[in-house]
Amino acid sequence: MPVGIEAWITQIPPITRGWLTLSVVTSLAVQCHLVTTLQLYYSPKSTFSNAQLWRAVTTFFYFGPISLDFVFHLFFFMRYSRMLEESSFANRKADYFWLLFLSSIMLLMLAPLFNLPFLSSSLAFVPIYLWSRRHPSTPISLFGLFTITAPYLPVALVAFSWVLNGTWKAAAGDLLGCAVGHVSWFMRDVWTREMVGGKTFFSEVPVRIKRLFGEQ
Repeated sequence: MPVGIEAWITQIPPITRGWLTLSVVTSLAVQCHLVTTLQLYYSPKSTFSNAQLWRAVTTFFYFGPISLDFVFHLFFFMRYSRMLEESSFANRKADYFWLLFLSSIMLLMLAPLFNLPFLSSSLAFVPIYLWSRRHPSTPISLFGLFTITAPYLPVALVAFSWVLNGTWKAAAGDLLGCAVGHVSWFMRDVWTREMVGGKTFFSEVPVRIKRLFGEQ
């Protein structure tokens, strides 16, 4: 039977586990000088004009050098992505993947406007924002210092990231993630419930994606 860290990893839902693993491996690869950040960052010109398409993927897995900021983003993304996948998306891997995929597309489109070469923290804030909106009355203790309700969690984390890095530009990616998370929440929950009364493009997973994850 798996013990220790192996048991902990196997208990993480598959989408979150894969995302976490690739993020840690990417940062370790940079730390060990196996690759450089110049090979990973996203820019429309390098990605599409120069046919370096992998950049549209690697930008979502590099959280920066191993540091306090790296641990901060990785911990909160893993915690709330796991909780969201275990609750709202339990046994719906394709649905959760579709949420992250559409969010990634939006982030890639918006990144040039904010000059953001790496979008990992931005994407990480999407499940954090969605979870906070779907659990509005849940109290959360931040670092044992004060307690807030879930809807204020993204704002508190952005503020902490700002303080941690000493500049608002460091929190720009987190703010963009909150904005995309709000769009995803609105289109999945509010629009579907109040405007349409049925599924939308954001909530209807293509059949091919379902088959990819062995779902029908």
